[in-house]
Amino acid sequence: MTEAHIRILTRLADIPASQWDACAAGGASAPEPFVSHAFLRALEEAGCVSARTGWMPQHLVLDGADGLPTGVVPAYLKGHSRGEYVFDHGWADAYERAGGSYYPKLQVSVPFTPVTGRRLLVRPGLEAESHQELLSAGLVQLARQRDASSVHVTFATEDEWCRLRELGFLQRMDQQFHWTNAGYATFDEFLEALSSRKRKVIRRERREALSPGIEIEHLTGADITEKAWDAFFAFYMDTGSRKWGQPYLNRKFFTLLGERMADKVLLIMAKRQGRYIAGALNLIGADTLYGRYWGAVEHHPFLHFEVCYHQAIDYAIAHKLAVVEAGAQGEHKLARGYLPKFTYSAHWIADASLRRAVAHYLERERDHVREAGEELADLGPFRRGDAPEEQD
Repeated sequence: MTEAHIRILTRLADIPASQWDACAAGGASAPEPFVSHAFLRALEEAGCVSARTGWMPQHLVLDGADGLPTGVVPAYLKGHSRGEYVFDHGWADAYERAGGSYYPKLQVSVPFTPVTGRRLLVRPGLEAESHQELLSAGLVQLARQRDASSVHVTFATEDEWCRLRELGFLQRMDQQFHWTNAGYATFDEFLEALSSRKRKVIRRERREALSPGIEIEHLTGADITEKAWDAFFAFYMDTGSRKWGQPYLNRKFFTLLGERMADKVLLIMAKRQGRYIAGALNLIGADTLYGRYWGAVEHHPFLHFEVCYHQAIDYAIAHKLAVVEAGAQGEHKLARGYLPKFTYSAHWIADASLRRAVAHYLERERDHVREAGEELADLGPFRRGDAPEEQD
């Protein structure tokens, strides 16, 4: 293997976007939106990610013999477990009751974003696996240097998950609900794959959602104005204040997102009597539509399902996208054609006693997640033989 060394960045502005994205793309023409330099830097520049918010950037950069980055990792030193969607509060409580100090910990993730994607972002090539090993070892070494209790790589790909197990990380599983495009030409063609009862329910939901004179707009690119962002931010604040107490993102972040990634953004907005009343933010990947945030200032039956789920499927079919990921949780998505899909995280824990306890817990949890996934898949809305490919 050629000579390489790792350095740590405390802000993404210290690496050119072209160098970061060359690693994040992994051989594709462009990286998926959430691991792109533009998205992660916008979080930092808006102040959503900082030492003040408990997300201190500690990004790893693996430089090759030519001095150019051959791998990067988005990593953060954290003093809490908020905004992660892979819950370890119980581990922290147990360790601290036993006299340990769980925080700080090292988090490898996209902040506030429960979306699966590559985390050990290496350029493709013969040395890609060895570069992943170097980055994994670098994470452990950094945790030790920062006196962190643990390293958490969340919403990783299954390949990375298996690779990290070989490198001594513990394995964790959970599930989300994703819609898969089986080559449908229209939404009605998708509905034909469902049972008769489920078709009728969805058609009724769609009619009633729009019956109060509500119109739907899809905004992307230059069509997303600051006025639209103002409206969406009001929706986001309403939902965030109720769900999290203090929303993670601020208004500046959405302006930066619009300035730098508008072509990757889809706002699905509901309008009544000329006024925006609800909306959902989605990001557009190479073959996936990622649903992120939703909110409303008027509440109408089934409008949430229409804006977040049915309209997302409409868009994916029209633009030939393979998958819609509608975010974390939500078994109500199952009846609307979103099937269970496993998600993966990997965890390195320094303390041997805590590691053993967590390992036993995760073994039982993985069995439960697999069983629950099988049971939920059997409850799906599709006619026998018409369901798209389900769990891996």
